[in-house]
Amino acid sequence: MRLAVVGFGGVGRAFVELLVLKRSLLYDEGLDIKVNYVINSRAGVYAPDGIDCASLIKFIQKDNDLSHYKNGGSKNINFDSIMNKKDIDVLVEMTPTNKKTGEPGMTYVKRALENGIHVITSNKGPIMLAYKKLNMLAARHSVQLGIGCTSGGALPTVNGGLIDMAGSAILSIEGVLNGTTNYILEQMEQEGITYHEALKKAMEIGIAEADPTLDVEGWDTASKLLILTNILMNEEKTIEDVSVEGITGITPEQIEQAKQEGKKYKLVGRTQNKAGALYMTVRPEKLDEWHPLYRIDGKNKAVRYVSDTLGDLTISGGASGVTPAAASILRDLINIHRGYRYSR
Repeated sequence: MRLAVVGFGGVGRAFVELLVLKRSLLYDEGLDIKVNYVINSRAGVYAPDGIDCASLIKFIQKDNDLSHYKNGGSKNINFDSIMNKKDIDVLVEMTPTNKKTGEPGMTYVKRALENGIHVITSNKGPIMLAYKKLNMLAARHSVQLGIGCTSGGALPTVNGGLIDMAGSAILSIEGVLNGTTNYILEQMEQEGITYHEALKKAMEIGIAEADPTLDVEGWDTASKLLILTNILMNEEKTIEDVSVEGITGITPEQIEQAKQEGKKYKLVGRTQNKAGALYMTVRPEKLDEWHPLYRIDGKNKAVRYVSDTLGDLTISGGASGVTPAAASILRDLINIHRGYRYSR
């Protein structure tokens, strides 16, 4: 199986490292993987017989300029190079998310599918904006669109809904979908500290980004909820359809009051079908101990599906970080090799 890796940031590098680390497991799966291209926004590496991934990882630790890599590096290698040669089976697309236009990932995914190339992406933008069209495009060209990384990473939210709820109508989706906010709320509860103190602690241990706005104001959760809703409930909603409230206004007094009531605050993303109308919200909620999401602590995540015939399904766990995200890309790759059809 011949791959192109487009986007070589933290997740992209972790993915290439996993290909080296998991080589024997992949051989056991019958997977002979050759990475023909590795591309970032400035340069790329091309090797028609496969890049030496272990060598490339060692190189990139010392020099971030792919064009300096002696075995195929060049500033002239880009996405058009891939489309001109068409010598790959799978595009692994990991460019940064643009939630307004989806670009450049939208163009990369679309062109690859049109050329009969499987696509696996970590990029929320194209999936938020055009999942149904892209999925139909994949089906039309008899290829697969793997998107497990776009909503929960290592947590198998998409696969759980598609596979384990197959044949059932999903009536509601609710989840704790952002580990950073979950950690902050837990620290406020356990340590009796303010939101700003908990956020600072999350930054110090590397859980929160330098700019945590998308997490703490609820937009990361809203993006993941939107993807799950459109895929599993066959909708074409937009981010404007989600009512969003983050955790920045939560006070220690509110946390303490919840504790006195035997409850916990969680940032919950929820889609509900009420009498044929769909309501999508992201907001802090006080959950009773009987609720399946009550014990989702620390930076863990979970999703709960309620269906008409299969009952409730709650999936929890899934590690956070670049390596688990890369592992979810590898999971999609293995499942495509096994013959699983994401696009029908």
